[in-house]
Amino acid sequence: MSFPQTTSTTRGLTSIAERVRERLRTEEVDPSRDPERASYIARAEVRRHNDFALARGVDVIEDEAASVRDILSTVSGYGPLQALLDDPDVEEIWINAPDKVYIARDGRSERAPIVLSDTAVRDLVERMLHATGRRVDLSQPFVDASLPDGSRLHVVIPDITRRHWAVNIRKFLTRFRTLDDLVAAGSVGSAEAAILRAAIRDGTSVIVSGATHAGKTTLLGALIAAAPSHHRIVTVEETFELTAQAPDLVALQGRQPSLEGTGEVSLRRLVKEALRMRPDRLVVGEVRDAEALDLVLALNTGVPGAATIHANSATDALRKLGSLPLLAGRNIDRDFLLPAIAASVGLVVHCRRDADGRRAVAEIVAPTGRVVDGVIETRPVFGGESA
Repeated sequence: MSFPQTTSTTRGLTSIAERVRERLRTEEVDPSRDPERASYIARAEVRRHNDFALARGVDVIEDEAASVRDILSTVSGYGPLQALLDDPDVEEIWINAPDKVYIARDGRSERAPIVLSDTAVRDLVERMLHATGRRVDLSQPFVDASLPDGSRLHVVIPDITRRHWAVNIRKFLTRFRTLDDLVAAGSVGSAEAAILRAAIRDGTSVIVSGATHAGKTTLLGALIAAAPSHHRIVTVEETFELTAQAPDLVALQGRQPSLEGTGEVSLRRLVKEALRMRPDRLVVGEVRDAEALDLVLALNTGVPGAATIHANSATDALRKLGSLPLLAGRNIDRDFLLPAIAASVGLVVHCRRDADGRRAVAEIVAPTGRVVDGVIETRPVFGGESA
């Protein structure tokens, strides 16, 4: 634990945390539902410790308020990581080893002054997974899950990793919920924001492309927020990541198979189910596999869509969108796919992250509806070059 006191005091705090945890369990107090009662119990146990310490002539806990906060983080939050999760400037946290904890701020990484143990890392992961219904073990060494605050948890365990558990917690910062927020941050220009607002208002299908951590999901969420209030939005994701706000929105996420290998819900299934829910716009959090076919088919039924895709440029995103459906294994070829994509996708917005961590829209292109020599023809709307 990250208590800034002597070793004996730290041991005392560990003991207090165990007593607080036991009282919460015995008195059936849920810290998330009754934080005042949980805080009262923690203060009472700290004062009890100090009374005992004074009588025995041992170290007392001087900063009672800070100790109560740390104890509550230990028993009801995520221990030493809680302060990082609460920090609005921290974008992501990852653990390579118990003594190698890193964070990202403003797109740049730095090492955090936190040292854990293997047991502490496992306990933290188990606490995070407790309310998600997901698990990680030797039979399933990977897990993706959404934390209560919307952050995305990804865990890999040995023997897939060499020795230690590898943990990533990707936070979704609430300060960039709208296009206006992104304009204020310098990620999107005013003119480009106006183009994107008009596209969403008019029912144009938009693909957001870029590399990892380029800001694709954040931009997609802002586009959803720009939809007219009467539009019904249905989002589908493998794991909840979008924190978009809209008056009429339903969010769906996939499900991993059970121990018996049953119960899986794939993105392909979710896209098909979403179309039965009367969407004015279908949103796919990330297209990376055969669900691209279902998205393209949905767009060609007249349902406006939006999605993200990993790509090196806007035109590369269109090429990839024309190839991924082939993974579905059906009797489909590019002669069908490319014209369908050219006719249904209205804009492709490409995001980039500079070496200094700054994220911005690099280019916006619009397919012309034509396929020339096996390539979807585009015209530049902002930045880039036509293809």
